[in-house]
Amino acid sequence: MKNEMFFGEGMKIVKEKYPDLYEAIVKLNEATFTGKVLDYKTQKLIAIGIVASKCDDIATEKQMLSGMKELGITKEEIADVLRVVLLTSGMPAFTKAMKILEKL
Repeated sequence: MKNEMFFGEGMKIVKEKYPDLYEAIVKLNEATFTGKVLDYKTQKLIAIGIVASKCDDIATEKQMLSGMKELGITKEEIADVLRVVLLTSGMPAFTKAMKILEKL
């Protein structure tokens, strides 16, 4: 994820038409996911929980897929994160995210 971490048409347009803005976003991402105290895998699990809690289907799926592909995050680990989403964000966010996880 750290090399080409952004997906989708929106970021493709930003990268092509606004390379300076794209570079700033890349640098912000690198400054965020440092692994200094929390390792990158833990930070990714937090990101999955955050996007799932916002009921953002596209971002949730992308975060789950990249975490599984690049960091070896398991469905069981994601399900544990989603339990926290249930407690903090409620049933709709939890069930939407579980549905996404099940189809992966």
